[in-house]
Amino acid sequence: MAYTIVIPARYGSTRLPGKPLLDVFGKPMLERVWEQANNSGAERVVIATDDARVFDVAQGFGAVVAMTSVDHPSGTDRLQQVAEQLQLPADHILVNVQGDEPLIPPTVIDQVALNLERHTEARVATLCEEIVTVKDLRNTNIVKVVCDAQGMALYFSRAPIPWPRDAFAAASDVMPATGKWYRHIGIYAYRTGFLHDYVRWEPAPQERLEQLEQLRALNQGVSIHVEQSIEPVPGGVDTEEDLMLVRALFQGKS
Repeated sequence: MAYTIVIPARYGSTRLPGKPLLDVFGKPMLERVWEQANNSGAERVVIATDDARVFDVAQGFGAVVAMTSVDHPSGTDRLQQVAEQLQLPADHILVNVQGDEPLIPPTVIDQVALNLERHTEARVATLCEEIVTVKDLRNTNIVKVVCDAQGMALYFSRAPIPWPRDAFAAASDVMPATGKWYRHIGIYAYRTGFLHDYVRWEPAPQERLEQLEQLRALNQGVSIHVEQSIEPVPGGVDTEEDLMLVRALFQGKS
């Protein structure tokens, strides 16, 4: 199947300024992400940025780069601009790979793209993995997802959903013995036509409350297909601690 990867890469970051260009064992983090994306089955990989420094570095290591507006409120808006620049047809599949995930497995990139191709009733596809500790279940930085019997998302939340009423009434610091909970993995495949619709919609009330963009799509009745990832997906780099861990992992591979 033919699909395109877009890697949004903003220079600005409150916790890690210049994050895409930070060194990860001898290469900019963005280059590490780009290499993983190029090991997938995508026909094209494009880096989307709003900063000349990122643009120049990405071109220097051989990437195709799209310069986008500095005014985009989200990465989804940035993807839409790239889709427009590339004049992609409405049914073309575009995968958003975050620019701060240098350990993203190429297999899961292919997985999410293939899932969207197979599920023609969905306009978006994404992935999840099982939550196995009560610490993660209660962590508001870990987004949870609940799906219906057909694998379509019912809701995403920072709260522990579904709420294990009886188990937490007895012991709220222990993982419930029954039930399953899933962490949302922030990789998305979109049909390009969806992106053009998305940027015209107003943010949903629940999106504003939870600060989760995908709730705008659910609010509009969009079907989002969710499947468990076929292999573990390491977290992205949001803090200095994350960066040190990723650098150590790459050093261990050498």
